[in-house]
Amino acid sequence: MRWLIGFLLGWTERVARRFDGLAPLIARLVVGDVFLLSGWGKLHHLPEVTQNFIGWGIPFPQILTPFVSGVEFFGGAFLMLGLLTRVSAAALAITMLVAIRSALWDQVDSLETLLGFEETAYFALFFWLAVAGAGRLSLDHGLRRWAGSGAAAQSS
Repeated sequence: MRWLIGFLLGWTERVARRFDGLAPLIARLVVGDVFLLSGWGKLHHLPEVTQNFIGWGIPFPQILTPFVSGVEFFGGAFLMLGLLTRVSAAALAITMLVAIRSALWDQVDSLETLLGFEETAYFALFFWLAVAGAGRLSLDHGLRRWAGSGAAAQSS
């Protein structure tokens, strides 16, 4: 039985290693596109979105509406590029927590309801990207390699 478990775990890890750069790339492209478009729409309808923020009781809506719209637009674009991924993902994760608390909290009657919101799924994905980073197929990875090689050349 130990052999079987070891084989199954080892085999799946070897297969997964071949795709380790692809998983964060796909996640970044999908959520990045969603939030780039969402932010773009909000930026072009600021008065209506500001009224929504007022209705949800979000403080300083005239300031926070364009700020959050920009976070969504630029955060989505940066995620798609894999640029400043941890910062962008963290900002978007916070945005999702605020959205849940301000716009959806009155609907929460159980853990099942809370976990069923798409904002909760987005939060989980953004949290993962903020912790794990952009992966190999990203500008972050290229910049890190470039900065590392430059530092190594200067110290030689």
